[in-house]
Amino acid sequence: MTLSSLSRASSCGRWLSLGAVALLATACASTDPRAPSATATAAVPPIKVKVFVAAMFEIGQNTGDRAGEFQYWYERYWKGAKPMAVPGALQPVYCNTDGVCGAVLGMGKVNSSSSMQAILLNPQLDFSQAYYVISGVAGTPPQRGTIGEVSWATWLVDYDLGHRWAPEENKPGEPTFMPRKGYEEYRRFKLNPDLVGWAMKLSADTPLKDSESARKYRLRYPDAAARRAPFVGTGTHMTGDTFFHGPGMSKQAQYIAKLYGADDYVITEMEAAAITLVIQRTHGTDRVMSLRGAVNFDQGNPKETTLQHLDPAPGETAGGFAETVENIALVGTRVVDHIVKNWPTWSAGVPKP
Repeated sequence: MTLSSLSRASSCGRWLSLGAVALLATACASTDPRAPSATATAAVPPIKVKVFVAAMFEIGQNTGDRAGEFQYWYERYWKGAKPMAVPGALQPVYCNTDGVCGAVLGMGKVNSSSSMQAILLNPQLDFSQAYYVISGVAGTPPQRGTIGEVSWATWLVDYDLGHRWAPEENKPGEPTFMPRKGYEEYRRFKLNPDLVGWAMKLSADTPLKDSESARKYRLRYPDAAARRAPFVGTGTHMTGDTFFHGPGMSKQAQYIAKLYGADDYVITEMEAAAITLVIQRTHGTDRVMSLRGAVNFDQGNPKETTLQHLDPAPGETAGGFAETVENIALVGTRVVDHIVKNWPTWSAGVPKP
């Protein structure tokens, strides 16, 4: 022990004899050169999130293999970023230095919304001014959409929240669904029209990828919309935990959309309304966007049954999945990049388009 150490120990001992325990802890620690400084022990400020991108699944790794919903976003914004573990979330959160963050939340309403809630409440992140892009693949009715298209939601509608019964227990031709009273604020969300307008203004002319297999598959359907090349559009996104298929279920989705006063049903997906409800309760919905790419039709063509459509033979699938997940990111990054680049304007709220 050095002379200076002995001196400090003696000094501390004298203070103990006086009963000044609190003063000892402060005085002795402050003279130890190994003690951390006040700056080093200060809490790290939370990351200010400008845009949060929510995907539902990834097929394998975040980069370097077959892409799922997250990979193209990851490669654009977070390649090399350190993963941030968030208790209660399915996967880590990634952030870049521009304030763009994102994560894989999980498929289905409960899975995705519980992850979103955990992320929103995590003290490492500041969502007070954040915009949200809920992003993923989806289905579309052949009367209104096509394989490879990308759609911005105008409305989000919950497909499940209500009463439903079997068609054979109903009068022929009448609906087999009735809304559950008292849940009006939970089952539909009209997204900010100005924000949807900006999304279309910035992305409507995005060149989209297509595939030969998707082009051939579209020709099985007689509908003009189904035979279109991929495009960027808008409409109601229907959130249901069930992968519903067939013209009857598709008509019911359209019926529900109209029953709730929403736009035409154009996309079927499994998460957006639930995620939006979580965001609404924490920060409101004025800055929420839902972006989906269609990788299948919600029903078979006139020459196949619904069961045949659900379980296609080898080589009979729609194709176009790889191109669609890339299209989603091509469209979405235009909006994300614009918001970040013009943050002084966007931070206070959505400007008029």
